[in-house]
Amino acid sequence: MSAYAAEGQVPVIELRHVDKHFGDLHVLKDICLSVQRGEVVVIIGPSGSGKSTLCRTINRMETIDAGEILIDGVPLPEEGKDLAKLRAQIGMVFQSFNLFAHMNILENVTLGPTDVLKRPRKEAREEAMQLLKRVGVESQAHKVPAQLSGGQQQRVAIARSLAMHPKAILFDEPTSALDPEMIGEVLEVMTELAQEGMTMLVVTHEMNFARRVADRVIFMDDGSIVEEGTPEAFFENPQTERARNFLNSIKNH
Repeated sequence: MSAYAAEGQVPVIELRHVDKHFGDLHVLKDICLSVQRGEVVVIIGPSGSGKSTLCRTINRMETIDAGEILIDGVPLPEEGKDLAKLRAQIGMVFQSFNLFAHMNILENVTLGPTDVLKRPRKEAREEAMQLLKRVGVESQAHKVPAQLSGGQQQRVAIARSLAMHPKAILFDEPTSALDPEMIGEVLEVMTELAQEGMTMLVVTHEMNFARRVADRVIFMDDGSIVEEGTPEAFFENPQTERARNFLNSIKNH
């Protein structure tokens, strides 16, 4: 466990024996995982191993067949107002940005705080501008998403998550749709968030990010958590043949 896992501390995110099927395909198999406050957990593994599905179950974008998911010790409800309330506490940054195309950048970032948190519009706009500045796109505030590069859009998506004052942010392959030169600018923002103590669960293929920023690396394959440990332990001395094969396959690319 990470240094953040103080004795008796309630994890921000906890999955207990979670199972998930898509038809006959068993995509998550008895997943047990907890993320402590301030911890950065990076999930890696081959394509189709269940990483993104795991990420999406945490705020019920995917339902589960068995097990339990808890946010700050509270079980995640299946639907209704209580689900919306808990879901608002967990930010999500997707592969494909998911910004509202018809709204400008400032409106994209203020929508959640004004609609969901009922924050006064002026206050929400002021904070949104601060967040856009923090991720380096304040000059783009009055443009629509299509006028921004992919890297800029993804940084807006991060600002939009932060505007909700989340307890944790889930990142589902946040750089995989980006051109190589834009990947660095998004990872830089994520690295700064990690250094500031944001609780993060990150699904990614960016091994250098995992090595540098993670407190803990989780390796998934075929719907199961095969191995977990510190980045140093995992990358330098993987314990399972599946992890060794995966790391070798990356090195050979």
